[in-house]
Amino acid sequence: MKLFRFGAFEQEKPGVELADGKKIDVSAFGEDYNEKFFATGGLSRLSEWLDTNAATAPSVEDGFRFGSCIARPSKIVCIGMNYAKHAYESGATELPKEPIVFFKSTSALCGPFDQVIIPRNSEKTDWEVELAVIIGKKASYVDEVNALEYVAGYAVHNDYSERAFQMERGGQWVKGKSNDTFAPLGPYLVTSDEVGNANNLDLWLSLNGDKIQDSNTSDMIFQVPFLISYLSQFMTLLPGDVITTGTPAGVGLGMKPQVYLKPGDVVELGIEKLGNQKQEAVAWKALIQ
Repeated sequence: MKLFRFGAFEQEKPGVELADGKKIDVSAFGEDYNEKFFATGGLSRLSEWLDTNAATAPSVEDGFRFGSCIARPSKIVCIGMNYAKHAYESGATELPKEPIVFFKSTSALCGPFDQVIIPRNSEKTDWEVELAVIIGKKASYVDEVNALEYVAGYAVHNDYSERAFQMERGGQWVKGKSNDTFAPLGPYLVTSDEVGNANNLDLWLSLNGDKIQDSNTSDMIFQVPFLISYLSQFMTLLPGDVITTGTPAGVGLGMKPQVYLKPGDVVELGIEKLGNQKQEAVAWKALIQ
């Protein structure tokens, strides 16, 4: 299944894209795509509901706004420097021996085609195309061999980062990762059965029409089953939680000279089987006037 959410920000409704490409409103199912939905077998229940109700469910007409493909989760867990070339372009002298883990505020979530707001006083807002893993059931002390059983599906994530906030202000990376609009997620949550091997998907990102990130998830240092197992040794992963798995080379931080977003820039990105995103950068002051 391809799940999506649509409508005004924080007023989104649940939708499903059918095999023929038709998009339907499944509000009558009665649940949003949140922790309770995933924890109570929501994917299976929704599939059964569709067998009976898909034909009569209202269509979602063109022109709607895509929201984040899931409702706000308990946490967004991020993996840093998980592609070798990106680690080196970011200044690392050796590859990480264990995953670099940090968090991103859930208030950064937004839709895949929403504007990205360059934060107040920002001069180094950067982009990162990433594969996001959505957890489908409670995971604690999971063995790697069983880890994929805990996955509901996958989505495209742009892990926007303000590099000065992240790297020049002391403390933890979360400060540079959590501004509003810094976590566009979607357009779809594509269920695991449709994706297959998530560690063999092409992913890319372009800036103003020039492709600057172009890789495959097989290039990850730590792959999806290991990451789920690893994180579950340190925290309980709840249904609906997001693990965002790192970005390949091609970020602004790694360019010489460095390049960062300015108002009017357009970022487009996508991952094989999961769909595409597009964001226009706008200045914080311009948005609030």
